Formats: sequence, structure tokens, C-alpha cells
Amino acid sequence: MRAPAPAYAYSLNDETIATAQAAIGGGLVDAFARAGEVQLHVTREALVSALVTLRDTPGLEYQQLMEIAGVDYPDRGAERFEVVYCLLSLTRNHRLHVHVRASEDTPVPSVTGLWPVAGWLEREVYDMYGVLFAGNQDLRRILTDYGFRGHPFRKDFPLSGFVEMRYSEEQKRVVYEPVKLAQDFRSFDFMSPWEGAEYVLPGDEKAKDAALPQAKGAQTPVNATQVQNAGATKTDAKAPAASSEPYAKTDATSTAETGAGKDNPDSKPKPADPDVVPGKGGQNQ
Repeated sequence: MRAPAPAYAYSLNDETIATAQAAIGGGLVDAFARAGEVQLHVTREALVSALVTLRDTPGLEYQQLMEIAGVDYPDRGAERFEVVYCLLSLTRNHRLHVHVRASEDTPVPSVTGLWPVAGWLEREVYDMYGVLFAGNQDLRRILTDYGFRGHPFRKDFPLSGFVEMRYSEEQKRVVYEPVKLAQDFRSFDFMSPWEGAEYVLPGDEKAKDAALPQAKGAQTPVNATQVQNAGATKTDAKAPAASSEPYAKTDATSTAETGAGKDNPDSKPKPADPDVVPGKGGQNQ
């Protein structure tokens, strides 16, 4: 290394902008620092020469291409896209972004001759935004499926896409069909899982307080004041009523009646069943 230790990145912004303006010259449209990072806006014609200058000029020395990103600005008109090159200087411990405008029909010069890794990155920008790169020998889609229509990262691309894929049991293969969003049998109540529904859900009608409205947020049986005063007062406890209380039988008056086989005084004779014909003998006769 030519320097004993790299300086802090934010302290190099002003120096980098001044050096880049002097080195790139007329191909530089604008240069400024935003959010602590340097942005250099160049023309398409001067893109390759500007990147070579940033890589080879002493005092700049941005050796690595870290990423190529795309941005879509539909309100800009024809040149709605921006291609952003993220560069890193290892010797100076500093990063910067190089921006160039692009349209759907005008290709951007490829930088695969400077950094071979740009081939994959340019394919990604082409796949997602539709930006063409002149000089890329293998400009194919890299993330979407075969036969994909459109470019998913454009702001005017529908979230549902244009086609949907499914397996056809009749044709025994995967088929592509136009997207169909049938709404006939769907009910949209937009119920929030945190607030709950404003109506009684199926199965909750048996709840004791199902008809009472619930407050928003997590439900708790007591408030903070009641928790603090929980042990201050006590109420008389009452044994809960048995679930079979309405049908409870009377107690035996003595142990002699237990298992004696006597009829209960309140019992009534069992009515005769006309469908049952008494037989001779048997277990239950």
C-alpha cells in the first residue's frame, strides 16, 4: 500500500469531487455529495472513458465495480431510466456512484471490457428494466422465466403480471395463461388480525360475551389498577354450580338402600314399547 492507513470515507468527498471534475472534464454533467456519498452524473458517450479515468487516475483509484443498479423515473419522459455504477477504492477506503441516463431504445455502452463481472450485472438491469447495453455479448434474461413478458421493476408493470403459470393435467405439461383474478366468490372485509372483526365469527356465537364489542389491541381481563389492588380486597368465594345440577339425583337416606335394587320414590314406570316383543329367557329378558 502507498498509504499507511486509509482515511475515513466521509472526509474524502470534497477531494474526490474536485479530482473527478478535473480528470473527467466535459463528460461530467454534475457532481455532488448526498447522504455522505459522492454522485457523479456523466453522459452516455463519456461513460466508458469516465470509468477508466476513475479506475486509473492517481488520487481516485476505484479498482472494483461492486454493483450496477437500475432506477425508473416515469415522469422524466423518454430518458426515464438511470443506470448506477457503484465503485470501490480499496487503497482510499472510499465509494462513489456513477449515474448515467438511459431510454428504452438507446443502449448504454457496456463496461464488460473494464470489469468482466459487469456481464452478469448488466443482464440483471436489462431483465428488470429493459435497458439495453451495447457491446454485451450475452445480453439475456437472468432472473425471470423463459418467455416472460415485460420488465418487473418498471413502475408501470402490474403487480399481478401479465401471465400466470400452472400445470395442465390434460396436456401433461406447464402452461402459461393470461392472469385471471376472479372475485365472484371472494369476500373482502380487510379484517386486521390485531383489531379483530366487528361481527361474530362462525363458531363464536356460543361465547358468553360474543355480542359485546371488543376494544382494539391485545385483550386483557384486567387493567393495571386492578392488578395492583388484586390482594387489597377479597370477596366471598362461591363454589361453582355443577354442570349437571338440573339433572342431579336425590341422595340415599341410608346405606341400606344403596344397591338394594329398590325403585326411587320419584321414579315412574317405564312406558311399554310396542316395537319390543318379550321373549322367553335371554340375557336381557
